[in-house]
Amino acid sequence: MDIKVGQIATAKKTFDKDMVLSFAQLTGDFNPVHFDEEYAKNTIFKKPIVHGPLVITLVTTLFANELPGPGSVYLAHDVKYFHPVYHNETITATLEVIDINEKHHIFIKTTCTNEDGKVILDGVARLKKY
Repeated sequence: MDIKVGQIATAKKTFDKDMVLSFAQLTGDFNPVHFDEEYAKNTIFKKPIVHGPLVITLVTTLFANELPGPGSVYLAHDVKYFHPVYHNETITATLEVIDINEKHHIFIKTTCTNEDGKVILDGVARLKKY
């Protein structure tokens, strides 16, 4: 296996309103907190937010294409969300291999930050590469 503890991969993506709408159409999640300015004003967020699972696709895209890369299988992910992502925010995902066990399971720390450097989400994923 060519994956080593300490390896890092990063990617950035700007999540716009069209992406949020496409995600809603794909999943059926039309919660007004994602679209309706008036509704969102009356929430803790004060304006529409991006779906959390849409943000995590930035991480899973890195899993599939870079670290561990093609042939990897996503087995588990313990993730915590700390701040919302608003429409048109650019998010940076950083992955770091933190362990590889005897079953060749790869443990990856996943962190997403916004343009201000705030941690949006943080977690540890377990993958296997075939």
